[in-house]
Order: sequence, then C-alpha cells, then structure tokens
Amino acid sequence: MPAWIGWFVGMIGNEFVCRDKFNLTGLEYFKETLDVVLEPLFDRSVARVSGYEEKLYGMIHARYIVSERGVEDMRLKYERGDFGSCPRFYCKDQKTLPVGLSDKWGHSTVKIYCPSCRDVFRPRSRPKLDGAMFGTSFPHLFFMELPMLKPQPPVEKYVPRLHGFRLHESALKPLESSETSTEDIGSTSSPSSFPN
Repeated sequence: MPAWIGWFVGMIGNEFVCRDKFNLTGLEYFKETLDVVLEPLFDRSVARVSGYEEKLYGMIHARYIVSERGVEDMRLKYERGDFGSCPRFYCKDQKTLPVGLSDKWGHSTVKIYCPSCRDVFRPRSRPKLDGAMFGTSFPHLFFMELPMLKPQPPVEKYVPRLHGFRLHESALKPLESSETSTEDIGSTSSPSSFPN
C-alpha cells in the first residue's frame, strides 16, 4: 500500500507532479492534513481525508520545484518530455513546462508554457490539476537556473496570404459591424436631429 504522496502522484493525470517532502512552514491546513499526507501506508478506503490534502501537497510542491533539488527533478521530467510539447507548428515540438496563471489555489488549472514562443496553452490532459501547484514563476526560474536548456525563439513566423499575396495587418482587423454603421447613419439623418 503506497503512502498518500505515492498514491496522489501515481493518479492518472498527475504525471506533472514531483514526489517531495519539503518546506512546510506557514501553510494553510497544515496541522489537519499533514498526518494524512505523510502517512507511510495510505488506505484510501479507511483513511480520514479532509479534502485539503491535495491543496497542502500542492503548496509544498510549488515550493519544492523552485529549490535546487526540485529544479533538478523537474529538469529530468522536462528532458523526458513528461510535460508535453508546444502545439505551434513553428516551435517544432519544443518541450514545455507546467505553469500556473495564479499563485492562489482554485483560480485556474495548470497550463503549459513553451519557452520557444513564450506562450501558454492548455495541456492535452490533466484538466483538474491546480495551477498553483507550479505557480506563476516556475518556468522562468527554471531557465534562469538552467540557461543552457532555454531554446531560441522560432526563426520562422506564419504569414497570412490570399492567393499567394501577403495580407497587410489591417486586412485582418475586424470590420465595424453593420449594425453600428446603420445606427450611426440613422442618427445623423433622423428627423429629431433637425430643427423645427
């Protein structure tokens, strides 16, 4: 029977998460849930689970992955491609890193960050994993620690064309809606705008 951490990390969809025991000071729900999280033998069927275990472990995880050991663990996962690759064509399957759009629990799920195009995408899986487990700073600190892994931005960029001719940027901007145009025309020639 695995410990709670092993059970949680082993769940389908939690492949992004590292197994860690780390800095525990100042975390919410610490006293109520730490015993369950650190229990060496976790039996889900009989354990008293408060529901805060995932949040506590997530906050511990966010601290761990920016430590020296945590960055090394995440480097191994990055190099194996555990976090997936960028969906953009010109990034040529660039490996990605997990990122949160908020450091607060419950605000958004985890996203993937492409270090090549520097954009953020929804991962193909892991829809329930909270983004706060990785935080908003992780990918940037990762590449500050390991600059040799940071890729160059794509050289090529998609250029929209119509029948082989490049389109000017202004051709791609939305046109004014016909409703707005009609209202504007109608208001200038309405009988109420003329003096009696």
